[in-house]
Amino acid sequence: MTVLIISSTEDPASTHIKHGLLEHSPWEEHGSFYNTPVYRHTSMKNLALVTIPDKKIRHENIDIELHDQLSLTPDIAIFLSRHRSKTGEPTLTVHPIGNFSDALFGGQPKTLIPTVPKLMTHLLRLIAKNLQKTDLTYKVCYEVTHHGPYLQIPTVFVEVGSTETQWQQKEPATIIATSLLEMLPSHQKEDDFPKDIPVLIGIGGGHYAPRFTEIALQKNVAFGHMIPTYKIDEGAITDEILEQAMQKTPGFTGVYLHKKDLKKSQVTYFRNWFQTRGITVISSKDLKDL
Repeated sequence: MTVLIISSTEDPASTHIKHGLLEHSPWEEHGSFYNTPVYRHTSMKNLALVTIPDKKIRHENIDIELHDQLSLTPDIAIFLSRHRSKTGEPTLTVHPIGNFSDALFGGQPKTLIPTVPKLMTHLLRLIAKNLQKTDLTYKVCYEVTHHGPYLQIPTVFVEVGSTETQWQQKEPATIIATSLLEMLPSHQKEDDFPKDIPVLIGIGGGHYAPRFTEIALQKNVAFGHMIPTYKIDEGAITDEILEQAMQKTPGFTGVYLHKKDLKKSQVTYFRNWFQTRGITVISSKDLKDL
């Protein structure tokens, strides 16, 4: 089991998170990648930290590249990243990756990357908890599935947003770094979590998945791929995409529909689509409190 953490020199937030990892835990250099040190954690020997010089979302097949160049075979990828938004609201986010339609921002068209729903949700909660220990006013949330790069292994992005101001600050990056270091000694793969956690895909809502975030911070549940309403309205959500969302959400047990942000006809369509396939449509009342 190898956990791969990827930083980028062209991304200041990514660099600050990387520095937080190196400052708050012991690492050793083990070779180089793009003329930059590769770090192995001193006690968690299966934890590798690499740095790339280009945009993460367009650096395709890094898992294969590392295998070919360093004989490193990662089982999961965690990308450290900045997040950009027009509103500029300070945010700390986690999200799965892949494209429901065109690949305008890396990856492959109509292709989703495997998720790590339990790990991603646990990380979301740790970030929210550690944020509360500070005076920072950030929104902690999922983002829905979007952008590249293409990999064959389960992947999660963890990000600081949403403007240059936040990217250049050390404290929000440190929250993410310490949350990762709190999680990884005991939770590195989906099998490290209890088997009774419902694993859902989410359908409906905006880019920041407000309903799925709210539920995840209150209920015993984990979300994998999340499909926003705007992609449904575009006509991008085909049978093939829905099948991919299920197949690439490990441990998938059901679906949650954000009904208030969907048209009645859309709610009916998706409920019927899943129920005819024997898949449970979950509501919040079906989930246990944390």
